[in-house]
Amino acid sequence: MELKEYELAGIETIARGVCVRDGKLLLCRAKGGSSTYLPGGHIEFGETGRQALVREVKEELGVESSTGAFLGVVENSFLQHGKPHAEINLVYELKLETGNGEPAYAQATAGEQGTGELPALQSREDWIEFEWCDLNRLDEANLLPPVFRSLSAWPDVRFEC
Repeated sequence: MELKEYELAGIETIARGVCVRDGKLLLCRAKGGSSTYLPGGHIEFGETGRQALVREVKEELGVESSTGAFLGVVENSFLQHGKPHAEINLVYELKLETGNGEPAYAQATAGEQGTGELPALQSREDWIEFEWCDLNRLDEANLLPPVFRSLSAWPDVRFEC
């Protein structure tokens, strides 16, 4: 199996999006995984962080999106497959769109009308899934890196995506 250049470097540059709706944060999880992370993905050569986030959301969720304010940079180091690894996360506000002015989650599948629950967003990739998590339960979701668990305390985060 051929590894991508960013995997060989040992340091990945990733664009992440903060999308909050009705007090819930949109999270991504590898199917069967025990931890969650903010939606987004690797920045490819020649892309800006904003462009990468919009592209990744389109690839993974099949919806258009836009970025809002730049919220900051989060460095993270960890062991991956027993080897030291690091990532630099560029974090932006994220808005999901349908193209007709309606938020994408309003047309998402599997939601129950009138329950107060946000509809599930269907992943286009078979190895990941998306979920909404109450902002006060991010510890239980095992959100990584751990600094993201305090998002509600970040002064520049505008809630509602």
